[in-house]
Amino acid sequence: MADTDLAPSVHGDAAFSSPIKNCKEEMKPVADKIAELNESQSELLGRLRGLKEDLQNWRVKLNTQVKTYKDELLDLKTALSSEMEQLTLDFQELRTTLQKQQDDVTASLKNLGMSAKPENEENAVIKEVSIEKTESVEDS
Repeated sequence: MADTDLAPSVHGDAAFSSPIKNCKEEMKPVADKIAELNESQSELLGRLRGLKEDLQNWRVKLNTQVKTYKDELLDLKTALSSEMEQLTLDFQELRTTLQKQQDDVTASLKNLGMSAKPENEENAVIKEVSIEKTESVEDS
């Protein structure tokens, strides 16, 4: 009877431990999959952090370049404005000088008894002056 008592208990223990063993065996692939997913998640989070840092660095560099270019453009604009002012002053001075010279020539012609006339008439006046000078030279 001792044998029969042991037999059912071994049978009973085996039957009882079999579902637990099956459950543990089924849980092992799930646990492995969870561990794999956790590892994959950690890797993805690390890559995401790296990409965020790269993006932030890129933004900083881009902002620095934009600021540099804006400063350079401002300097160029200032220099161009200054040069334009200088050219404007130079042209005004040149215009004033030319006007003064024209006034001086007109005054000189008036003193010589000639008046400033349009260009076609000036050529005629010059010819008349040349003729008068030629006649004066011939008379002498």
